[in-house]
Amino acid sequence: MLHLDGSFGEGGGQIVRTSLSLAVLSGRSVRLTNIRGGRPKPGLRPQHLTVVNALAGISRAEVQGASLDSRELTFRPQRVEGGHYCFDVAEKRGSAGAVSLIAQALLPPLLHAAGPSSLVLRGGTHVPWSPPAHYLLHVFLPALKELGVQADMALTRWGWYPRGGGEIRLSLQPCRLLEPVRWATPMSATRFQGLSAASGVPAHVSARQARRLRERLGESLPVAEAAADSRDPGSFVFLWAPRAGFGALGARGKPAEKVADEAADALLSYIEASAAADRHLADQLVLYLAQARGPSTVTVEAVTTHLLTNIWVIEQFWGPTFRVRGKAGEPGEIFCHGGRGP
Repeated sequence: MLHLDGSFGEGGGQIVRTSLSLAVLSGRSVRLTNIRGGRPKPGLRPQHLTVVNALAGISRAEVQGASLDSRELTFRPQRVEGGHYCFDVAEKRGSAGAVSLIAQALLPPLLHAAGPSSLVLRGGTHVPWSPPAHYLLHVFLPALKELGVQADMALTRWGWYPRGGGEIRLSLQPCRLLEPVRWATPMSATRFQGLSAASGVPAHVSARQARRLRERLGESLPVAEAAADSRDPGSFVFLWAPRAGFGALGARGKPAEKVADEAADALLSYIEASAAADRHLADQLVLYLAQARGPSTVTVEAVTTHLLTNIWVIEQFWGPTFRVRGKAGEPGEIFCHGGRGP
């Protein structure tokens, strides 16, 4: 049984998600201690518990320690099974835990199932500190398609913090052979498009967000405005192009212009770095790059502790696989040998 210290590196929920996803992929049992030891409130939160139960559900795993606030967990998976699954972050306790993070934990093992899979995931779709649903739709899944993955997603209901209540639906086909990639060329600012959305707030909020995006990035920027279907008030802007996406959330007392500025600033920082992938896509893709049938290289907007921690977890299962050029917080490049996996 592999033992992992959950306080390593960034010491957050990513270690839980990646290690258990790898456990199902490899059929290897794992024991986690000091879960989320790098966080002010350590232990399993509702969204992490949903990941544990979801991965156990698709692999008939034997689990010990799967309870709220648990700091230790033992996970013994069996064979992954495709099919139709539904998971709700709020099932145990009302929560706006991010459905995007649950999806990203489930996809790698389900790609190795014998048949297709469909997922209904309920919780937060647009919440702080997590990829918004639109990031999955416009950046993450299109990037996976370049590796050969066939997956589709629909946002059926928006879920804001703090109550969530949103829903996404995904369908995917098995894909045991992933293609390597060579991503070095950055996206031009002219490739980006935008979205401004809101619910339960005055109509001018979405319009002001869109107007500010064009003021910052040029009047030619295509920005769609949308009414979000949600039970709670909220607002959101998103800017995306292939391999890069930048969002910002509204909040009580936060001007619409500031929401737009946050997304615009993030995009301009990415452009300045002259990298192919944004900082978040980099750490989300390394598990797939490790399984590709050949070596990959990807230039990244910034080397992050999330990226380095995810690589550490992968290499605990599969041995040395990556080389990263660049210092933490600065632009860099990922080199991956590939050829790993079940």
